[in-house]
Amino acid sequence: MWKDEYNKKLRSIEDAILSLPKKATIITGLASAEAQGLLGNLHEYKSHFENLKVVTCLNMKEYDFFMNEEYENVYNNHSWFLSPPTRKAKKLGLKTVDFVPNNLHMAGTDKLMSEKENGNIVIFWGTVTPMHEKTGYFNLGISNVYEMEVLEKADIVILEVNDKFIWTHGETQVHISQVDYIVENSWEIPELPIVEPSETEKIIAEYISELVDDGSTLQIGIGGIPNAVAKLLNHKKDLGIHTEMFTESMIDLFEAGVITNMKKTLWKGKFICTFALGTKRMYEWLDNNPGVWIMRGNYVNDPYVISKNENMVSINTAITVDLTGQVCSESIGPKQYSGTGGQLDTHRGAVMSKNGKGIIALRSTAKKGTISTIVPMLPQGSFVTVPRQDLDYVVTEYGIAHLRGKSFRERVKALINISHPEFREELAKEAKRLEYL
Repeated sequence: MWKDEYNKKLRSIEDAILSLPKKATIITGLASAEAQGLLGNLHEYKSHFENLKVVTCLNMKEYDFFMNEEYENVYNNHSWFLSPPTRKAKKLGLKTVDFVPNNLHMAGTDKLMSEKENGNIVIFWGTVTPMHEKTGYFNLGISNVYEMEVLEKADIVILEVNDKFIWTHGETQVHISQVDYIVENSWEIPELPIVEPSETEKIIAEYISELVDDGSTLQIGIGGIPNAVAKLLNHKKDLGIHTEMFTESMIDLFEAGVITNMKKTLWKGKFICTFALGTKRMYEWLDNNPGVWIMRGNYVNDPYVISKNENMVSINTAITVDLTGQVCSESIGPKQYSGTGGQLDTHRGAVMSKNGKGIIALRSTAKKGTISTIVPMLPQGSFVTVPRQDLDYVVTEYGIAHLRGKSFRERVKALINISHPEFREELAKEAKRLEYL
């Protein structure tokens, strides 16, 4: 029965692309769940489209449709979070890439509202597993940040079936009755190499590990510092995970008996996340693992949901922090580098949690020690990711500054104390000039 329905909806990638309206908004999956058949072939059909907006998040590959100026008047890649390919396009001065400011738990809702208000046709083209022939269900696999939310409200739904995609538990099942067209395309799930922490990052991680109590529920971000933190938690007990992104280090802590998820307030016994990005080993571990639930981003990243986890600890990184406590994690001056992502979501949720802690970690210097990352004022045009009134803990290799509830002068002094010693005198002088002290 379901196989017959499948065959009726099956199209070639070319036919599916040519079935799209000339003017529309097409939204695809996040990161390793992006539909490679769509994105990799779209440029070949330039003559079919007049204006196609392609919405992505954390692009994993360079695709011709946004890497070549000849497509500027046809395609526009709107991204919720810039990555190396989209940063490269912007650096080249191409107008094919545009950034969409967002808090990740609201990304899908806000984009749908915007497109519908403008009268645009919305298409969801997502990656899924092969269909379960007895039940007619596909699986979204490694990401449900906004995918299910968009799929349910899109005008047209196209699924790209990848026989190498993994089956996950949670809110990831899509029935064939929800689908307009199906295409088949086999490709390996893109991997994210493990980043080994530097010696400085290991010192920062030691300070952070002091803030993690037994029985805490963690959100751990990506990069050298979070990886270093995970390696220093082996002596902890009964940790839990409620996180935006599932990372490799969580497997190691689970297998070491450190993560049990049994002291969590919400979803006891389960890893809760909204997407996964890592190595082949991680994808194989996640495949059909009932201990990991991938749920909608508008639930997992909702600060009020996060706050229901007692002893919640959020660990994120930043580019720059000014002496008043404004955090910039996504731009270098006015140049967009990445995105807010879920940082503000998870930080706020942790701060609202009973006995919770929101931690922002960064190295005290950048550019080989030539500049301080703790500054009197953010560079002109910098985008504030975490407002000063939300900031809780800041950690560098020189210590911990707990800013929640601190006065203006108290937080200025605390941040100077964890800055690099070579810059403290200059920071204090600037703070006095600005009448901070």
